Amino acid sequence: MKILLDPQIFNQQTYGGISRYYTEVFSIISKKQDVRIVLPLYSSDNVYISKTKLFVNNKFLKSLYGLLAALKISTRTLRKKKSEKLLNKIFEENSFDLFVPTYYNPYFLDKIHGKPFVLTVYDMIHELMPQYFENDPYNVIEFKSLLIEKASRIIAVSNNTKKDILKFYPHINPDKIVVIYHGSSIKIESDVKVNLPKSYILYVGSRANYKNFRFLVKAVTPLLRSNRNLHLVAAGGGEFDDDEIKWIKDLGLEKQVIQKSFKENELGYFYQNAELFVFPSLYEGFGIPVLEAMASGCPIILTKHGSFPEVAGEAGIYFDSNSEEDLRDKIQLVLNSKDLKAEFVKKGLEQVKKYNWKDAAEQCLKVYKEAIS
Repeated sequence: MKILLDPQIFNQQTYGGISRYYTEVFSIISKKQDVRIVLPLYSSDNVYISKTKLFVNNKFLKSLYGLLAALKISTRTLRKKKSEKLLNKIFEENSFDLFVPTYYNPYFLDKIHGKPFVLTVYDMIHELMPQYFENDPYNVIEFKSLLIEKASRIIAVSNNTKKDILKFYPHINPDKIVVIYHGSSIKIESDVKVNLPKSYILYVGSRANYKNFRFLVKAVTPLLRSNRNLHLVAAGGGEFDDDEIKWIKDLGLEKQVIQKSFKENELGYFYQNAELFVFPSLYEGFGIPVLEAMASGCPIILTKHGSFPEVAGEAGIYFDSNSEEDLRDKIQLVLNSKDLKAEFVKKGLEQVKKYNWKDAAEQCLKVYKEAIS
C-alpha cells in the first residue's frame, strides 16, 4: 500500500497540534513492511517532521539548502517550488493507492484521478464560532465542507467533534466518520532547566480570541495582586504584542504576567513545575495540552466546552466559562490544598494512559485500508 501524504500543514506550521498528529502517526505507520509513505518534502521548518525520516532523500538539495542557510539566504520559496514539482509528478504518475490531506485546501481533488482520500477533521470551531474567523485566509468552512462531502472516510479526533460534524452535515452517514483520539508526545527530561518563577499558573499556546486568555488574566488579577510571588506564565504563542503589553501594564501586573518561549524538550518542565495549568478555551476539537499536563503531573482547570470533559474525564477541574469568580475560586482551591492537588495529579496520570500514538496509528491505518478496499 502506497500512501501519498499531503505536505500543506508542514508548510503552514512550525509548531502545532495538527502537524504533530501527522508526524506521530505516520512515523509509526512508515515502519510497517507493507506500507510505503511518500511525503513530497525535501526539507521543512516544521519542528516535528524535521526530526523524522519521512522526507524524500535528495543529497544534492540537502547540501544546497544547508549552504544557503549558512549564508543566511532564505530557502523557503525554493523548497516550496521543489516540493510542488515533486507532488505534481507523483499526481501525474498516479502511482499511489490513497491520498491523505493534512489540511482543508482542496487543490488535489482534480489531481488524484478518483483515488480515495481520508480526511481528518480536527474541530468545527470555524462553523460554531464564525465571528472569530471573518477574514480566514484558508477558507476553512467552504473547503472543509467540500472535502467532508467527497472524502472516502472521515477521522474525527473526538466523539464531540463527530457530533459537531453531524450537526452541520446531518446527511453524512455516521458510519463514514471514525473517532480516533490523539496521543501524548510530552517528554520529561530531568536535565532540562528553564528560568521560571518559583510559583506560577501556566497557560500554553495561542492567545487568540476564543482561547480566552484575557478572561483568565482578569480572573487571576485579584490573586496576583494579593500575592506578588505568584505569576501567570503564558508559554509559547509568540511574544506579547503592544496591545497586550499596555493592557497588562494598566493592570499593574507587568512583572507577574509574563510570556516565555520554549524549545520542544523544555515544555515538560513548564508543566511539571507549575502550580496548575488552566485551559480557558471556549472550544477545542481535542486539546493536546490537556494530555501534556496530565502526563506531566500537573493539575488542570478547564471549561466544560467542546471535547474537554471527554478527554480529561474526572481528572479535570471544571469551571463556568461565564464566571471569572468561579475560575478564580477553582484556582484558589488548588493553590490552597496540597491534598487536592495531589488527588488531581494522580487522576491525570491515570487518565492519560488511555491515549497513545501507537493505538492512534494502528486505528488510522485500519481506516486507510478500509478506504482503499
